[in-house]
Amino acid sequence: MSALTLSTSSGATLRADAVVVGVAKGAEGPVVASGDDSVDKAFGGGLAAILETLGAGGTEGEVTKVPAPGSGLKAPLVVAVGLGEIPEKKSSYDPEALRRAAGAAARALGGKKSAGFALPVDDVESLAAVAEGALLGAYAFTTYRGREAGGDAKAKKKGEDKRAPLGEVVLLGGKPRDKAHKEAVARAEVLAAEVHRARDLINMPSNDLNPLTFTAQVQAAAKEHGLKVEVLDEKALAKGGYGGILGVGQGSEVPPRLVRVSYSGARAKKTVALVGKGITYDSGGISLKPAGSNETMKCDMSGAAAVFATVVAAARLGLKVNVTGWLALAENMPSGSATRPGDVLSMYGGKTVEVLNTDAEGRLVLADALTRACEESPDAVVDVATLTGAMMVALGSRTFGIMANDEAFRGNVHDIAGDAGEDAWPMPAPQHLRKSMESPVADLANVGDRMGGGLFAGLFLEEFVTDGTKWAHLDIAGPAFNDGAPHGYTPKGGTGVAVRTLVRLAERAAAGDVL
Repeated sequence: MSALTLSTSSGATLRADAVVVGVAKGAEGPVVASGDDSVDKAFGGGLAAILETLGAGGTEGEVTKVPAPGSGLKAPLVVAVGLGEIPEKKSSYDPEALRRAAGAAARALGGKKSAGFALPVDDVESLAAVAEGALLGAYAFTTYRGREAGGDAKAKKKGEDKRAPLGEVVLLGGKPRDKAHKEAVARAEVLAAEVHRARDLINMPSNDLNPLTFTAQVQAAAKEHGLKVEVLDEKALAKGGYGGILGVGQGSEVPPRLVRVSYSGARAKKTVALVGKGITYDSGGISLKPAGSNETMKCDMSGAAAVFATVVAAARLGLKVNVTGWLALAENMPSGSATRPGDVLSMYGGKTVEVLNTDAEGRLVLADALTRACEESPDAVVDVATLTGAMMVALGSRTFGIMANDEAFRGNVHDIAGDAGEDAWPMPAPQHLRKSMESPVADLANVGDRMGGGLFAGLFLEEFVTDGTKWAHLDIAGPAFNDGAPHGYTPKGGTGVAVRTLVRLAERAAAGDVL
């Protein structure tokens, strides 16, 4: 990950490959944002006019590169990034606008060794937003690039590989000796590192990431960060009656796993259980997905990746809360041993489910894990899953849905997501949809009415939550994997969505103000 440093230098005096400034939309054209006017002075106060000539308007996420003038700047390049409308309080830009701007600039500076970020940071919150956005934007998944050729030889000769992320982020306006500033930067570094961990897992192809190799990664991280791990293999799952996980995984040559990874905070008074869907590849099983719907199904373990990364983040931040992650890992494949439509599975805890569609598999593995998680009587349970295409139809590709059995808790999770900078929306739990769960041969069917399918899936999961347990369900099917163009701090591919929301939830639980 990129290095991050605080500096009291001005944008004009910093020696770096580039300096980043903000530009906002003014009534009569672009306006250079307040914070560090030394860069604009180097252009004789004419930077805004130059940007307007180049077509810049200050739109959020817009990036414009300008060569430095002959004198006045140590850096050879100025990167102007859009912040959107000028706020009423001219120095108080929305943290998410700063986060996205810093991310867009960092992405545009891929391959550079260092850059100074002279964005408006008038308080600790804005400093943290710039730090977080820059680190999240400075991401590249290069594991499988240039293995034989050794990368781009021409770029290496120049000392620059544009596929590599920005080497160092220098936060101008930060105070290296200020305790609050140092703590904000330290938190941003941990948060970005764990989002990157989730992204790396999501981007890893399924021939390298399966339930066994995912488990090995959890065990390695647990050893490094002092976490406890319990792994239920196929024999333990059969003995314990985990019919959902076994039923989904039985069509694959790679057996499923249920992994419990936990962090115990010092003097913790609250416990949060997180349950992640970990389908390392989803073919749909016997209910095979149609052509064109398979290519990104390596991302169907994004929920488990988010949960895993959150537990590690809680440990690295030393939060005063207990966080237990449950990773329901399986590969959903068609074969002679695969679960068939019409089969009945006996779930952990005793309920039976008629499987009418084997592509509705995520709810089956989550059901087992939710039941098991509730046995430990946590203060709250949150499951995270790329669960339904229906939620994508409802909310699009950048927003995840939130369902819950407690309206206040659903509202809290929604507020926390917004505070963390992640787009989410509270969804209803209409009770009339429960009738479509009825099966003539089992306690439940795994699919119901086509309309409202995302809501049905959440209601199905609620059936496996113990009465009295506070529960929320995050359906991240839309924003988990970005198969379009990168934007802000969001790369193409795995996004690591929900990690920041879950970490903020754990922090709020530690403070005792949400549970």
